[in-house]
Amino acid sequence: MKAIILKKNGLAESLIENLIVDELPKPEIDDNEVLIKIHYAALNHRDLWIAKGLYAGIKIPIVLGSDGSGTINKLGKNVDDFNIGDKVIINPSINWGDDESFQSEEYRILGMPENGTLSEFIKIDKKYVYKKPAHLELMQAAAIPLAGLTAYRALFTKAKIKKNDNVLITGIGGGVSTLAMLFAIKLGANVFVTSGNDTKIKKAVELGAVAGVNYKNDNWHKDIIKLSDNNINIIIDSAGGDTISKSLDIINYGEKIVTFGATTGKVKDFEIRKVFWKQISLLGSTMGSDSDFKNMVNFVNQNKINPVIDKVFSVDDVVQAFLRMDSGEQFGKIVIKF
Repeated sequence: MKAIILKKNGLAESLIENLIVDELPKPEIDDNEVLIKIHYAALNHRDLWIAKGLYAGIKIPIVLGSDGSGTINKLGKNVDDFNIGDKVIINPSINWGDDESFQSEEYRILGMPENGTLSEFIKIDKKYVYKKPAHLELMQAAAIPLAGLTAYRALFTKAKIKKNDNVLITGIGGGVSTLAMLFAIKLGANVFVTSGNDTKIKKAVELGAVAGVNYKNDNWHKDIIKLSDNNINIIIDSAGGDTISKSLDIINYGEKIVTFGATTGKVKDFEIRKVFWKQISLLGSTMGSDSDFKNMVNFVNQNKINPVIDKVFSVDDVVQAFLRMDSGEQFGKIVIKF
């Protein structure tokens, strides 16, 4: 089978040498597994960080990829809830464990240490396989799993979002932030966004956001406070750094900040007094549990959520796909067609 293999880590400029398309044996499935013919896979920043060597516990060579959609090609003898040819998506959150509040020690994400979705075929335990949302094409469905799960847990499980909440989503344009925006808008929340790119802010408003500000402006947090009438109930952030510091000023008394990333690094000026005086809940979130994924898929189905696709690349153009993600130009998900 054809697969995209990361042979070694390095800078983005080295990807053309480090990411190669090669042949691997088709996986053999166990009794509780299914073999899925991948039609589309989608990239996440996790894939880029691994490729650059900026991720813990890297194992190479490896087939990256946590997002995928395709058709059932073969069934293990204990699998009776799927049929050959069923169109499916994969939950990439493996071995979450029994506690809904945090992941187990055995937890892992599809695409390392096991081979992921950037290949023609993948084997996976049946419990991580879900029917494709009926209103989506396979190309769209590939964009849902990891970003949808992360966004759903942050918004619903952690922040307990409600209709008419005022929600700030920072760094709009990435897969998680964009799906979080779509989820919140569909629920009836009022969404505000930030970006370093005015075009991305404009796209977010076209999709239903109330307004946005450019975080390259040093006083962007004051602009958000003004735009929201000083009434932000929830902040969903993946940047960390200075964004968290300013979020402590933005968030209303008694409300919630949910963080799931630190792309801009450590928080330098964390004013703890604002946390206790404003009665703020600062919540961490990573990926999600099996029930989070099930609930997310149900929400997507019931509300006919259509993920934003930035661009579709062929397998042979996978390096260009990674370089586009590294450039930060994308709005929505980058998809690879097999």
